[in-house]
Amino acid sequence: MTSLMTNPGPGPTARAGRREWAALGVLMLPLLLVSMDISVLYFAIPSIAADLRPGATEQLWILDMYGFVLAGLLITMGALGDRVGRRRLLLGGAALFGLASVAAAYAHSPGTLIAARALLGVAGACLMPSTLALIRTLFHDPAQRAKAVTLWTAVMASGISFGPVVSGALLEHFWWGAVFLLNLPAMALLLVLGPLLLPESQGATGGGRFDLLSALLSLAALLPLIHGIKELAQHGWAPVPALGVTTGVVLACVFVRRQARLAHPMVDLGLVRTRAYGGSVLVNLLAMVATVGFAVFLTQYLQSVLGQSPFEAALWSLVPTGGVLVAAPVAAALARRVDRAYVMGGGFLAAAGGFAWLAGVDRATPLWVVLVGGGVYAAGLVSAMTLANELALGAAPPERAGSAAAVLESGQELGGALGMAVLGSVGAAVYSAAMPPSAPAAARETLGGALGFPGPVLDVARSAFVEAMGGAAVAASVLTLVAAGVSVALLRGVRA
Repeated sequence: MTSLMTNPGPGPTARAGRREWAALGVLMLPLLLVSMDISVLYFAIPSIAADLRPGATEQLWILDMYGFVLAGLLITMGALGDRVGRRRLLLGGAALFGLASVAAAYAHSPGTLIAARALLGVAGACLMPSTLALIRTLFHDPAQRAKAVTLWTAVMASGISFGPVVSGALLEHFWWGAVFLLNLPAMALLLVLGPLLLPESQGATGGGRFDLLSALLSLAALLPLIHGIKELAQHGWAPVPALGVTTGVVLACVFVRRQARLAHPMVDLGLVRTRAYGGSVLVNLLAMVATVGFAVFLTQYLQSVLGQSPFEAALWSLVPTGGVLVAAPVAAALARRVDRAYVMGGGFLAAAGGFAWLAGVDRATPLWVVLVGGGVYAAGLVSAMTLANELALGAAPPERAGSAAAVLESGQELGGALGMAVLGSVGAAVYSAAMPPSAPAAARETLGGALGFPGPVLDVARSAFVEAMGGAAVAASVLTLVAAGVSVALLRGVRA
């Protein structure tokens, strides 16, 4: 039998068999863990703080370093995979992810843990675009590729939700380093099975010179841009994060200008300008704005308003994913019979309805009502994202699959940061307006600040937060209505 390493692959209409589906299962391992590592420290931070004694700034970097490095290097690693081979980059990323996990688990100082988290971000940036790009190589039949991308999207979305649950369960029996050692068996399995099941693939740009300046520009643009947006969302306007956002935008413009002049650019601007790909990236970004922006309110509602423990809140937050697991495959099947633009628009309309449902929540609303609304909006958003991912991947030529996947994922990271900024600002404004002027200054700023004032002040703050969540839900509903219109306007009649 000819090895998959040298086999050029099936014809355009060839259907994947058991080997390809088994390979897809192998690809889901790193994807699940990379997405889990974004949120896996939520429960571990108190134990880490007690053991390593990090300062306030160091603690923030322990939490954020992974996500920032991951977002900043996605485009670079996607383009690198197109040149050196996506399987090679995937396996290299798996080895680095395992080594960095061991370094993080046994870190003896805050600086060491921050450095290990940065290495995990580098490894994650190798893994994420490679998994999506290899799906483009494994599945040539559009219907099978749609199923594979549906699974990819569901695993990615579920991983972020599972992170706190898994870490909470581990910390009941083990020390905080166990949340990192969980990565080792999966990465070892990937390193063993990957060479056997995954084909090597690289694009026609493999002979092109890798442009180091473009890589540095992409990192220098995305890091301050995403970090600045998140800082503005969390702490309000300040000169330093505002300067970071401005610097990121300027450097992004320089990066785009350079790509237009290169013979072998990291980002194919011609592809980005197409409706199938560029429209899908935009729709995905809008979906992430609503998803991440509102998730912050729902998590705080469960913990600070209903008084649930973090682990209990994490378990309840998994309930809406049930709707996702049902809706995403249904949407993918429906898109084979109906113009996918209308199916995506329908997903956004369903999400708008879920957000509108949550806009009516008050202190007396039963929890099941909130969970139903969360399930409806999550199902609609993930369905739309699944179809957008599949269309973008199908629109990209196989030789550009890595960089195309990376740009798509970078858009999602930027959308998440924008969601925290936009919906967070709306919620903060409503909360401040609902708090009486006589309340303590800390309580008027955030619900977290009001937790130190039990009694009437805290009760009023909880009511104000529910109003704020309703305001954010209204904003998210309007946003998803706009996204529905954008989906239909840009993607109607478009095929990969």
